[in-house]
Amino acid sequence: MASKGQKFRKYSYEEKMSVIKEVVGEGSSICELSTKYQINAQTIRTWVYQYRHGNRMDRMRGRPKVEDDIDYKQRYEILKEFSAFLDKRHKRK
Repeated sequence: MASKGQKFRKYSYEEKMSVIKEVVGEGSSICELSTKYQINAQTIRTWVYQYRHGNRMDRMRGRPKVEDDIDYKQRYEILKEFSAFLDKRHKRK
């Protein structure tokens, strides 16, 4: 499990594919490549597994970035009106 504040190294698509090609194409050992590139052996095994099973390696993970065109004042007004609506409805019962 990751510890709080731990930083993870991110690998580009090109880096991943060069390591995968060395394992799959040239038959290099995962342990050799692990020491050569300073990458955990299990990480390389995961990349090779994903490559062999057709998973896309260039796909971005996580939540997509959203443009900063959000109008917070408008959202605040909507929430304020909705809160007032709920208060009125709650008082009726």
